[in-house]
Amino acid sequence: MSLGFASMFIFGAMYSVQPILPMFTEEFNVKVSYSSMAMSLTTCGLIIGLVVLGFFSDRIGRTIFVKISLVGSLLPFILMPLTESFGWIIFLRFVQGFLLAGVPSTALAYISEEINKKFISVATALYISCNALGGMIGRVVTGYATEHFSWEKAFYILAASGVFVFILVLFALPKSRNFQPQEASLREDLEGFTCHLKNPSLLLMFGLGIVLQLSFTGIWTYIPFHLTEEPFLLSIDAVSNLFFAYGLGVIGSPLASWLASKIGQRKVLITGVFVLSVGVLFTMSSSVWIIVVGLCVACLGFFTSHSLAASSVSREANHHKGSASSLYLVSYYIGVGAGSTLLGPIWEQLGWRGLVILTTLAPTLYILLVTLVRLRKTKKQPIV
Repeated sequence: MSLGFASMFIFGAMYSVQPILPMFTEEFNVKVSYSSMAMSLTTCGLIIGLVVLGFFSDRIGRTIFVKISLVGSLLPFILMPLTESFGWIIFLRFVQGFLLAGVPSTALAYISEEINKKFISVATALYISCNALGGMIGRVVTGYATEHFSWEKAFYILAASGVFVFILVLFALPKSRNFQPQEASLREDLEGFTCHLKNPSLLLMFGLGIVLQLSFTGIWTYIPFHLTEEPFLLSIDAVSNLFFAYGLGVIGSPLASWLASKIGQRKVLITGVFVLSVGVLFTMSSSVWIIVVGLCVACLGFFTSHSLAASSVSREANHHKGSASSLYLVSYYIGVGAGSTLLGPIWEQLGWRGLVILTTLAPTLYILLVTLVRLRKTKKQPIV
């Protein structure tokens, strides 16, 4: 339970700025692409943290990094409202991203070491559901508090919730009983990473993680700008309510697992990718209600395909499975960074229609590429 709350806070903190990016552009008089760096630089810090903190957690322990992550990631929420420079805000978000990595870099390893093998799959599904739930709550709380108070007070509310979660984890998270310090050298770890990067099947899965998140994050990063402009003119409060669509992400992972056991993992993964693309395409509508339906469909498709892509990585890796999962996470968050900032010029030059066309085509064309590669290797194990 305490690890689930820690995950909810971490992912809530990470995505908290997404609904208020339009307010940043207005208050600090910065471009949309610069404003989006409040998301992308957080992701860059997280990617570095996943590698660095994951390495040390294998040697020092798991729970200590969960606690450090919680304390370290709540402090920027206290400091950011005190500055009048947007440059300092994105710097603090970068630092926050690095510190946020303490939980995702250790959580799955902690679960695999401390939970009875019979319940590991259930615990993992619940953990992933907490990730989605935390992302949803962080966005909704920030959007609502910003609309009714200010973004500064929204950050203070998040900091206070972080203190509560830290106290809960401090007293409720069981100590590691089965942790065995890893004695492999940094060079051996790097060799494990290199081997995975030479595996074509794994490379395709890493690429899929990038493309999935690029499309999904791109839509969610720029839809607040789209819906606060004409003809919609929605408030930040109203836009933040859209993030309740993430509720479908809570059921997406266990649903994908159940369907995969019935009709096959590859079929469900491919279906999830096309469901994501269809949902994104719906957001081109001029009707808010159709856009809402599209976002819900996109969430269901994304979390279905993402959970199965992550499990495919573990299946394809014959050794150093932990480093393979870490590389998938790195790819996943590269997609978050790309969807946050690299799509900025598309939004500025081509508008929402151009952004939707790109984010619809990218995962569809990629999964077609993966399927074609698989067909050329029909005598080998399926890639997806």
